[in-house]
Amino acid sequence: MKIWLVFASLAALLVLGACSSSPAEGDEISVGEQVDYTITGTDPGSGLMRLSAQAMEDYNLSEWTLTEGSAAGMTAQLDKAYKNKEPIVFVAWSPHWMFNKYDLKYLDDPKLTYGEPEEIHTIARLGLQDDHPVAYEFLDRFNWASDDMGEVMVDIQNGMEPEEAAAKWVNENTDKVQEWIDGLEPVDGDPFALSYVAWDSELASTNVVRYVLEEKLGYEAKALQVEIGPMWLGVANGDVDAIVAAWLPITHSDYWKEYGEQLDDLGANMVNVKSGLAVPAYMEDVNSIEDLQS
Repeated sequence: MKIWLVFASLAALLVLGACSSSPAEGDEISVGEQVDYTITGTDPGSGLMRLSAQAMEDYNLSEWTLTEGSAAGMTAQLDKAYKNKEPIVFVAWSPHWMFNKYDLKYLDDPKLTYGEPEEIHTIARLGLQDDHPVAYEFLDRFNWASDDMGEVMVDIQNGMEPEEAAAKWVNENTDKVQEWIDGLEPVDGDPFALSYVAWDSELASTNVVRYVLEEKLGYEAKALQVEIGPMWLGVANGDVDAIVAAWLPITHSDYWKEYGEQLDDLGANMVNVKSGLAVPAYMEDVNSIEDLQS
């Protein structure tokens, strides 16, 4: 009798355990449930975050939350999730070292909320061409590819100082750099100010440009790290000579609308840059923003 009671108790415990455990085999857990209905975002106030909020509306993601933070914070959360092979949905842009380091994929955007691929433009203050014609001509010629930028970003991510990584790239790509500076007569220590927002991509491009200005063209160049708004305002009011970090026509569209008439657009220094929502490639069951609805 006692033995029978023991087996009955064990059977009851097994039933209770089954009821309280994970969903039964065959039950599917939605992507939203896997990530607690959270999209990991980046800098507040950027056009990319505005578009991400619009995407949530366009794709009826009313249960979801878009978190604000920084590029560094976003990549830190991605790194933690990736190492543990955990699900994560995040706001992404490329070129960026994370696409070199991790196997990631953009989610399809059939409604084109994020639009077509963008360009990164070089923007100068009004009057720069008259005040610093050598620097202006170099900036007007400056252009490179995402693979070029990726080399610098990866070196920085692997622990190299940004100035050192920029110098390494410049010294290993002399033909390309020569195209930028061919025929330009170096100056003698003229001051020059650049600014940039603390995105890994812009850290790379700004330091390469600063290095060329200083080491190849004789300027005493400095690079100031600021937030997105002050970056644009600084060029518009003349406190900063130029930026090479203007993502147009979408990501920085609000700032171009506000300050565009006070600026000199030298055109794209990189084309076919992309932004949107992304996930690790091991999340095989999600391939489109529409998949987040389930």
